[in-house]
Amino acid sequence: MSDPIKFSHRVEAFGYDALTGLLRLLPFRFVSWLGGALLRIIGPMTSKQAIAKTNMRIAFPTASDAQLKTYLRDQWDNTGRTFAEFALTDRIHAFDDGSPRNGTSVTVEGLDLFLDNAPAILVSGHFANWEVMAAVLTQSSKPVRVTYRKINNPLIDQRVRAQREAYGTKFLVQKSTHRGGRELFQALRNGESIAIMNDQKFNTGLKLPFFGQDAMTAQGAVRLALKTGRPILPICVVRDGARFHVKFYPPLDWDRVGNRDSDVEAGVRAVTTFIEDRIRENPAQWFWVHRRWPKPVYKNES
Repeated sequence: MSDPIKFSHRVEAFGYDALTGLLRLLPFRFVSWLGGALLRIIGPMTSKQAIAKTNMRIAFPTASDAQLKTYLRDQWDNTGRTFAEFALTDRIHAFDDGSPRNGTSVTVEGLDLFLDNAPAILVSGHFANWEVMAAVLTQSSKPVRVTYRKINNPLIDQRVRAQREAYGTKFLVQKSTHRGGRELFQALRNGESIAIMNDQKFNTGLKLPFFGQDAMTAQGAVRLALKTGRPILPICVVRDGARFHVKFYPPLDWDRVGNRDSDVEAGVRAVTTFIEDRIRENPAQWFWVHRRWPKPVYKNES
């Protein structure tokens, strides 16, 4: 049964359409710059600033106040660019010759790792513009199913799905549902790869250290790997203004002792280490404005 449409949903969808229509009249690079510039001003005035600051103090406990200030400013730039760029993601052509097109370009490193290991379980996090990774995967020669989190407003959810389909992501699987889990398992059995974001809070996951502090972490990717025998292949994207570099990494390897619970925990720890390492490499290019750790951590946000 479809979700009921509220009046507020229609108002929000109208605003979404108006903004998207305006952005689509502009060049990609300018839209990217504009989104970053606006959020560098607006972002620090929102409640999300305290969340990002709390998160960064956990991840970088020895960073000076001046360094954290720089990270905070730069992460707003990245977040603003990412949100603004979404309206134009159908202009991303991952396998052009690397030259700019419509004001952007994408270079890809290690694609052979994906092609040689498919079907694979691709894991990543909300780095730079994460939609670019989906574009690379779905514009490659291998079929991929990408997980997504359903948006509360069903009208905007329809528009977001359509925009993703416009750049090639036609096989979306809803996260955190039994049906979605079955779809992912069946996709792997049918020779299709799957892509999963593994960096956000997952209340029914495992409590494991993330930057040294316990956080609930999803285990689905690792469980699927153990159940199907398919490799976990990490992937990341790095931003340089409105240009992007996507990198595939070798399959994750971790010690397995034959006990399912122990093997799952070890695998989730390996995925978490990959996420942490990529954040340390580019501290401003992760999505810092969500509460990754338990609620008590944020009680004294300031």
